Amino acid sequence: MSSRRPTPRTLRVTVTSALLVGSLVALSGCSQVAEMFNGMQGQQPVAAVPTAAPAAAAAEMAFDSQFTYDGSVALSSDVADDLELRLDVWAQNPKRTQEWTPAAEKTFGFAVNVHDLRVDEKAVLAQKRRVFISSISITSQTAQTSGQIQAPFQFSADPRSLVPTDTIRSDRGLLLNSFQGGLYVPETVIHGLPADTYGMTLEFAMTVWVEGNANDDASFSQQTVYQYLPVAIFSDAQAAAAQPTPTPTP
Repeated sequence: MSSRRPTPRTLRVTVTSALLVGSLVALSGCSQVAEMFNGMQGQQPVAAVPTAAPAAAAAEMAFDSQFTYDGSVALSSDVADDLELRLDVWAQNPKRTQEWTPAAEKTFGFAVNVHDLRVDEKAVLAQKRRVFISSISITSQTAQTSGQIQAPFQFSADPRSLVPTDTIRSDRGLLLNSFQGGLYVPETVIHGLPADTYGMTLEFAMTVWVEGNANDDASFSQQTVYQYLPVAIFSDAQAAAAQPTPTPTP
């Protein structure tokens, strides 16, 4: 089994969530999927705890995050020549990422899909190199003004348990190819963080089976793909200062 770490080309700003969802397999019962996903998190929510670090110290710390700047990102990895695995992540609630504070509930959605660039996007499945995802895990690491590091958000699951039973699958996992499949999780929640948190990095680890030649069951090989998502966290004062000024009523 091989592992692929992200290359410098992995981070690109995504299109709007509306276009993203339109390209994914249509799923029903999104609220049930979200409840299942959140219920399977491997660790109880971490309550926001006080810290000796002053609020001013957190306000001075910067945490670079394209996700925070734009509210969504597309992260991609090449799993074979001209075969791209794509992870899209977007802020769900609050959608204004400057309102993501340690104590707030922070909800995001994500989707995993694959694109075979050797054929047309609308080509039939038999013409594409198939990719199945057999497991996905998410771990976290905080950046805190106190210098401490914690892992408040953790999750691991078989993707087949997160989607309706009529989604295309096999013993290798859930099919990811565009128009024929994909993993779509509409929302999951990051609960309370330590009060001096000014950033957090999420690591996505996805085990996939990749077909070497289209329509060739004997050509599959397994690998693990990693993607890293930095997320900025703001103090209550920063979040309040970022609120839009209401327009005075004449």
